[in-house]
Amino acid sequence: MKKSKITIADVADELGVSKTTVSRAISGKGRIGEKTREKILEYIKENNYQPNNLARGLAKSCTYNLGIVMPEDYCATDAPFFVQSLASLHEVAVSKGYDILVTICNNEDMSNLERILLNRKVDGIVLMRSFVEDHAIKMLKEWNMPFVVIGSSDEEGVVQVDLDNEGGCQELTSILLMKKFERIALIGGNESYTVTQKRMKGFKKAFEKFGKKPREELIFMNCEHMSAIERAVDRILKQGVDCIVCMDDNICMYVLNKLKKTGIPVPEQMKIASFFNSKMLEQNMPSITSLTFDVKNAGIVACETLIDLIQDKEIKQFNQMGYEVTLRESTK
Repeated sequence: MKKSKITIADVADELGVSKTTVSRAISGKGRIGEKTREKILEYIKENNYQPNNLARGLAKSCTYNLGIVMPEDYCATDAPFFVQSLASLHEVAVSKGYDILVTICNNEDMSNLERILLNRKVDGIVLMRSFVEDHAIKMLKEWNMPFVVIGSSDEEGVVQVDLDNEGGCQELTSILLMKKFERIALIGGNESYTVTQKRMKGFKKAFEKFGKKPREELIFMNCEHMSAIERAVDRILKQGVDCIVCMDDNICMYVLNKLKKTGIPVPEQMKIASFFNSKMLEQNMPSITSLTFDVKNAGIVACETLIDLIQDKEIKQFNQMGYEVTLRESTK
């Protein structure tokens, strides 16, 4: 009986063979008699069989799955970045006939990623965050698994889709220096992240451009929790600072809350800027001067690049997304 759309199971039932035998005939792998193979292939041709992703995967040794590795330590305020990236990754993947498999790892425990690789569950990987010493990158290179990093890496041969954090942070800091803010403090997060290193580099380059050096006593790094950020603000307020730059929106919200509790109005007594924008900062009163990146486009480019890499097409090794500096009330 001829169907407009048939499955491997339909072929197996009609010809009285197992689904495994049909799969072997399609893939050309495994032990199967030549006459049986010819019979199956002829039936498929006559009935206009269109293999689904699983069947196509068997034929090409592909899974038609893409792996997404999320960092274990991301917090609720990181969610907008990852949600936007994942949404655009998924949109592209589905349009190309791929599905998404998400896993969570920290840089010291690669067991989840290793299990995916051992079980051959994906054809390629997107790393959503990169580290200075990145164990996931080393593992993927050892496995010869196609992968793309959203972020930057100094590892040789790594395909990257990077947000221009260094350039953006340099430009925003330069604007603050042009506004004649003399004592600028910086509060940053985990220094093991490459994005933190890039933002710091941009911050320092701005000072160099003006023939200055940032005051080391006004730089507070590895402030990942509210208590550490509040302690940094307490120390900053004792040193006559006129502007606090926050490395991301999460840190910025904690700083704003601490200033509010302390009775320090923004921008009257303290100017505030953030190296990453979010809806939280846009809705804050006053609104916050910040950097905006095209996160959605980064996800699109990462997915398209990974699929091209899997399919042995020519790709760009390094893709950099632009930024926009938005000056708002917090630095007036």
